[in-house]
Amino acid sequence: MLCWGSTVEGQLGIGGARDPVCEPRSCQAFNGRGLKEVACGGRHSLFLLRDGRVYTCGSNRCGQLGHDKPGDSPELVVALDTQKIGVVSCGQAHSMALNEQGQVFAWGAGGGGQLGLGTAEETVPIPRLIKKLCEHRISQIMCGNKHCIALSKDGQLFTWGQNSSGQLGLGMGEPSTLSPQPLKSLSGIPLAQITAGGDHSFALSLSGAVFGWGKNSAGQLGLNDKQDRSVPCHIKFLRSQKVVYISCGDEHTAALTKDGGLFTFGDGSRGQLGHDSTNSEPLPRQVQELMGSEVSQIHSIAYLGSLSWVFLFGNFLVGLVLKALLFFVCSPSDDSHFKTNPKVPGIDLNSVRLLFETLSKPPFARLLEQATKSFESLLIPQLPCSPPDVEAMRIYLILSECPALHDSKNYITLTIPLAMAILRLDANPSKVLDNWWCLVDGGVFSRLVDMYKSIVVFLLTGGKALLVPVFLENYTSATLKLLEKLHKVNLKAGHVEYNRFYIPDITTLVDIQEDYLKWFLSKAEIVSTGSSVTLCAYPFILNAQAKTTMLQTDAELQMQMAVSGANMHNVFMLLTLEPLLARNPFLVLHVRRDHLVSDALRELTIYSDVDLKKPLKVIFDGEEAVDAGGVTKEFFLLLLKELMDPVYGMFTQYTQSNLLWFSDKCFVEHNWFNLIGIICGLAIYNSTVVDLHFPLVLYKKLLGVAPTLEDLKELSPTEGRSLQQLLDHEEDDVEETFCLALAINWISKIRMVNSMATQYSLCYVCLCVSLCVREEFVEAYLKYMFRDSVSELYQAFSSGFLKVCGGKILSLFQPSELMAMVVGNNNYNWEEMEKNAVYKGEYSATHPTVRMFWEVFHEFPLEKKKRFLLFLTGSDRIPIHGMESLRISIQSTSAEEHYLPVAHTCYNLLDMPRYQTKETLHRRLTQAVEQYEGFSLV
Repeated sequence: MLCWGSTVEGQLGIGGARDPVCEPRSCQAFNGRGLKEVACGGRHSLFLLRDGRVYTCGSNRCGQLGHDKPGDSPELVVALDTQKIGVVSCGQAHSMALNEQGQVFAWGAGGGGQLGLGTAEETVPIPRLIKKLCEHRISQIMCGNKHCIALSKDGQLFTWGQNSSGQLGLGMGEPSTLSPQPLKSLSGIPLAQITAGGDHSFALSLSGAVFGWGKNSAGQLGLNDKQDRSVPCHIKFLRSQKVVYISCGDEHTAALTKDGGLFTFGDGSRGQLGHDSTNSEPLPRQVQELMGSEVSQIHSIAYLGSLSWVFLFGNFLVGLVLKALLFFVCSPSDDSHFKTNPKVPGIDLNSVRLLFETLSKPPFARLLEQATKSFESLLIPQLPCSPPDVEAMRIYLILSECPALHDSKNYITLTIPLAMAILRLDANPSKVLDNWWCLVDGGVFSRLVDMYKSIVVFLLTGGKALLVPVFLENYTSATLKLLEKLHKVNLKAGHVEYNRFYIPDITTLVDIQEDYLKWFLSKAEIVSTGSSVTLCAYPFILNAQAKTTMLQTDAELQMQMAVSGANMHNVFMLLTLEPLLARNPFLVLHVRRDHLVSDALRELTIYSDVDLKKPLKVIFDGEEAVDAGGVTKEFFLLLLKELMDPVYGMFTQYTQSNLLWFSDKCFVEHNWFNLIGIICGLAIYNSTVVDLHFPLVLYKKLLGVAPTLEDLKELSPTEGRSLQQLLDHEEDDVEETFCLALAINWISKIRMVNSMATQYSLCYVCLCVSLCVREEFVEAYLKYMFRDSVSELYQAFSSGFLKVCGGKILSLFQPSELMAMVVGNNNYNWEEMEKNAVYKGEYSATHPTVRMFWEVFHEFPLEKKKRFLLFLTGSDRIPIHGMESLRISIQSTSAEEHYLPVAHTCYNLLDMPRYQTKETLHRRLTQAVEQYEGFSLV
């Protein structure tokens, strides 16, 4: 058995693979087991063995597999194990099986009545007998998208399911039906075969007469028009052709004649008709390429979501390759595929890629090589700024999938010129392309991003040797601007995480410090620094390491300016970054443990904004410890523990999300909030993770990004979901459905949306919300929640934070990056943590107790590993630089085995007794981790 196409849902039955299979590949699942028949649905497959057993795999969203096991590999349908099945068939999301006694079983999606069970159950996960057919011995069954037909031994034809296009053949205006109905219009005609397409059906008589009905939008009924038929119609054109077999695709049909001729008709936009064109054919037309060949059997596969590109007609398609690339590609019939426009044929970019990959291999490689030369010399140079029609813009998407553009030897001649052509597009076509990029799947978008990231590295590594400076600058600028365009699309579409745009090699290829200074000066419009391209102008490609360097450079620049008295007109001299002339290069805080908050407030108020950017050193009164980082960390932990104490009521903890937000019932001065803001800023400048559980919206506000309903869902899931339900409600009965009124029981001021702006100063306000003002209500709710109710407290916090981290540098960060700078991230790499660990006392990496420790640790589930991290470091997150910057220490102790390990949080140091057995170590470590309370409130 060979298979090919999409494996996204496991429909090919080849295990856990998820990459499309581009060419026929052997499926070993049923080797030597007597496979009899295979049926393919929208995203699932059925396998029938000669012994009558049925196996299924693929999508099981509607219960179409008939079992509850994963769909990656074929699994037995146990409910049919007592039956000897002779025939199977698949619909879009349902399945049928016919046993040797002529009984029909159905399961899967049933909302349209396609299961024939007399009910409209959305999902039926276990095969059920279609009782209404038990009076007849059924010999053939066929499934369409959402309808079915069955033929009995005595020649009666039954149909059921959806009838939106007349595919049941029951007559004009007849509704869909939940149970099998006899098709009386074909009574008395001896039928040899039945078949079903997406939404059309066919029957073939013993004498070769062909009858079709249902959807005819592409001429798939062969009646020389495009009008649907609600009753069977004789296809007169085929009457003299002696048809012996009919097969249907989604919107096309094929007929095989007795002498081996093949006629096709219907939708041809994907080349599926085999007529060397992409035209649809409303009349049956013989496939010329096969004339002279004797075809013994046909099976035209419906282009549903599970298939990518099917070469139905041998090598004939090769001659169409260039025309296919420039004028058409597959036009999927369902909404799971990208379309350029819902009213015109669309583009399946995965099919384009598979076609290119096929052409890259013998014997087609020469053809693709010639096409590539044409792209370089003719096509790309002639791409216009304003295409004559929106469909002409398909080429920008198609070319991006060409493997030649991903080859570094073609970057200069093909890939960068394509980027320049895209950037030359006028405003309207450029916007169209952006919209299309928003609709493509994540794999297509990721390949595009990765391709242009590779070009940036290529230009930075070898560009100077290959290109004169002016071309190098132009090419680098074009590539970065194209990435910037893609980044803006991603902000809207959310195809990939923001860090997918990072180029980690940047820090080794470019002097980030110098690049930032050039960017700083160019923004100030004071000095021309030569090259107009600065990577800091494209901060989305810079990772945490690069941005930290920029942050430190900015701090040093501001300190240099303050110390030397430099102004913006002579700041260019600071490019050399001479050693700081300040008498003390550190920010030194003297504090007492029992007066931590008051001392911190006193100390921080005497320093200037520039001083706050210096490396922090903390001295606890009466203690002689030298601050090598541990004392500073302890200062942060203890200070935040006190500030977060619920007794002060500074923050409200949301139990569902475990997040904090400003409270309107606090009992402290606003300068405490100012202190927390300063602490967050100091944590960034001193690369210290602090355990502050603020939502992302706080960092959005710091960067001037407007809060959205998603932010409320993160902070308070129940409130967020309630407002989303309000927005999603389509009926004009909002007041009745939502209990006549929506209440906010803690609002102090809110603007009502009516004929006049009215201010309310009440502790309880009921807002009657109608369908027309619900968006305004949600907007007002968010405005109150994230702005009005916390205005003074947030302003105190932000002024403290911006006092440390303000300036142009802040604009280079994404909210999630800024958040990660403060509280770390969860990009765990536990092997890296083990690799970087250091050992003290008797311990070493090979010590038996240490080896047992790492065995136990790696066996912990993720949550317990995070608990250990919290136990050891005071936070269950890691610094933004990653695990390599988190160095833990393990030292031996003389304590006996019944003692627990002890964590020195400030130094990431673990005191661990010399446990003799793995079981004892596991038990003691688990006790220590699970009993730990932590420094912070949450």
